[in-house]
Amino acid sequence: MSSSIFREYDIRGIFEKELNEDIVKKIGFYLAKALKKRNNDAKFIAVGYDARVHSPVLKKWLTSGINNAGLKVLDMGLVPTPANYYSNFTSFNQLSTDGSIMITGSHNPPEYNGFKITLQKDPFFGEDIYALGREVLNDDSTIKDNEETTFIDTKNAYIDYIVKEFSHLKLENKKFVFDCGNGVAGVVLREILDKLNIKYKILFEEPDGTFPNHHPDPSDEHTLEDVKKELASGEFDFGFAYDGDADRIALLSPKYNFKGDILAIFFSKFIENPTVIGEVKCTQVMYDIINSYGKAIMYKTGHSNLKVKIKETNADFAAEVSGHLFFNDRYFGYDDAIYATFRTLELIDQGFDFDTEYESLPKVFSTPEINVTVTEETKFKIIDNLKTALENPPSYIPTIKDIITVDGIRVIFENGWGLVRASNTTPKLVTRFEADTVENATVYQDALMKLFEEIKGDI
Repeated sequence: MSSSIFREYDIRGIFEKELNEDIVKKIGFYLAKALKKRNNDAKFIAVGYDARVHSPVLKKWLTSGINNAGLKVLDMGLVPTPANYYSNFTSFNQLSTDGSIMITGSHNPPEYNGFKITLQKDPFFGEDIYALGREVLNDDSTIKDNEETTFIDTKNAYIDYIVKEFSHLKLENKKFVFDCGNGVAGVVLREILDKLNIKYKILFEEPDGTFPNHHPDPSDEHTLEDVKKELASGEFDFGFAYDGDADRIALLSPKYNFKGDILAIFFSKFIENPTVIGEVKCTQVMYDIINSYGKAIMYKTGHSNLKVKIKETNADFAAEVSGHLFFNDRYFGYDDAIYATFRTLELIDQGFDFDTEYESLPKVFSTPEINVTVTEETKFKIIDNLKTALENPPSYIPTIKDIITVDGIRVIFENGWGLVRASNTTPKLVTRFEADTVENATVYQDALMKLFEEIKGDI
């Protein structure tokens, strides 16, 4: 068994080939042990799962491991990841959980699955996951079956919370289209919309882990074609789309697709003296605008990293370009695409003009995220060598004003920036470029990629 399933932010692999019965039972066992080390009085771990066809099987295996370690499982069944997170902030018939595990492959292909882990309201990630992996892979024992659980109705508790928080919405004159992508957003969305008297059309609502209509990744423009087609009909004011486990969102008007960093600007305008955290891929426009009336902090990519940084700084909000939106203002500081949907609808209700506000922003050209395939063994070494090379850059590199190394390398040039960082989940380098013109962005991209190719050839 490869250790590669134990990743920076979560555990993820191919069902049975990598996530087999033996491994998953031991993951449950050692996660329970890790929780007991943090809190010897811990009793319960809440477990939920997404729409993937093998998720219920993984739940049984995981439960056996947790039970054999001396903790008990609170089973919430099929829920969105944000509802799973919500279980850490409420109680059920006087039962409260000491942690939660969400069984999900997020936006990966159907054969993948995995675990997003929260212990004592904090994300379990990084070295904790790597250490867990070492324990699992070094254990040659056999864990017996014990699939006993206690059901908790997290889904309806979550629905009731959202409805209560947004009962003031008055959107009778608007209509919206929602693409659930056959993920788990469809488990909760219709009931919330009905209770709030919102007019809607839902696409691909039925949870189906084979994802028969399109891949559940709203950061991929190709997956938004159905929403765009509905918006082009003139029947709807806005469109929303979700990833497989509903912790990422896409928002579209008939004219524009508003990325996570742009939404951060919009939401920050409604928070007094806001502190907002962005990842290294966010547009410089976001940082400059928010810093003019609040505080913007640049930090590492990754939902676990941003949750930890929110808690550390008590920030009001955080965002990733890909659509992970974290509200700590009036909420719990985790990424929740369903909650973000209704915060968006709240702005619409208040008359916020998304198109006009977007058009008023400083004009820059940003490339999409460009991934370069390398190897797990070389990706971080390439970044280190790039840092060294940029200390005394070759003559073809444009004038450098600053280099930010909080996560990979974000090189600040005179009229824009370029980013090269190692993915923490795949054997790839992630790049993005932004400048005042297409021409300058191309210059920066060509220069940094030329240096990358030279360094890659030397490794």
